[in-house]
Amino acid sequence: MLKCPGQDTRYWKPDDIFDLPCPVCDTAVEFLKTDSRRTCQNCGYSFRNPRLELGCAKWCAYAEECLGFAPEQAPPDNEIGPVTEQLIAGMKSQFDNDYKRIAHALRVFECARELLSAEGGDARVVIAAALLHDVGIKEAEHKYGGDHQRHHEAEGPSIARRIMADIGLGEATIEQVCHIIADRHRSDEVETLEFRIVWDADALVNLLETPTSGDGEQRAEIVERMFKTGTGKKKAYELLAN
Repeated sequence: MLKCPGQDTRYWKPDDIFDLPCPVCDTAVEFLKTDSRRTCQNCGYSFRNPRLELGCAKWCAYAEECLGFAPEQAPPDNEIGPVTEQLIAGMKSQFDNDYKRIAHALRVFECARELLSAEGGDARVVIAAALLHDVGIKEAEHKYGGDHQRHHEAEGPSIARRIMADIGLGEATIEQVCHIIADRHRSDEVETLEFRIVWDADALVNLLETPTSGDGEQRAEIVERMFKTGTGKKKAYELLAN
C-alpha cells in the first residue's frame, strides 16, 4: 500500500513535529503529529499526545494498517482544566524530584479518568483523590523513616486538604477526597463509587508496575478479590492476559 499524504512526512509542515514537556520531569519529548504516545528518555514516563492528529484516518479503510492502531482506539481528548493543572502542580510540589512517585500518581490519574468515563461518579472528587492519594509519603518518611508505609495515609489528608483549599475546592469535595486518602488501603471501608474508582485505578497501575505471577485461576482470584468496579475488573483481566 502506498503511504497516504496525511501520513507521508514529505507533505508535512514544520509544526507537525514538535516537543512537549514530560509531565513528570519537564524534559522535552519529541512527538510526530500522528504519535499517540511517547516515552520520556529521562524518567521513562509514557504519556499521550494531546495534539494527536488523525486526519483522513478517521474514515480511511486502511487506517489501522497505516497508523498501527484503529482510530477508535485513539486516546480521548487530553485537555485538562485549570483545577486539575493546579492539583498536578500541588502533587508535584510534595514529591519534588521523586519522578517515580510523580509518574505513579499521573498513571493513577489517567487510569481513574478512564474508569470515571465508564462508571460515572463525581469527577472532581475522583481526579483530586487520584492525584493526591500518596501525598503523605514524604512526610511519613521524614517522621517515621523505614516505618513510613503504615503512617502515610494518616499524614496525607492534612496535606491534601491544604492543596485543595489553596485551589478553592469546596468543603464537601475536600472531605470526600480526604476520606478516600485516609482509608484507601482498607477494602472494608469501600463506601462510595468514587472510592471504588480510585481504589481500582491504583490497583491497575500497581499491576502494570509490578506484574503478578501465578496461573490463570490464581490471577482470576486476585482480580475478583482486589477490584471493586466492573470496568476495573475487565481492565485487570485484560492486563493479566497479556
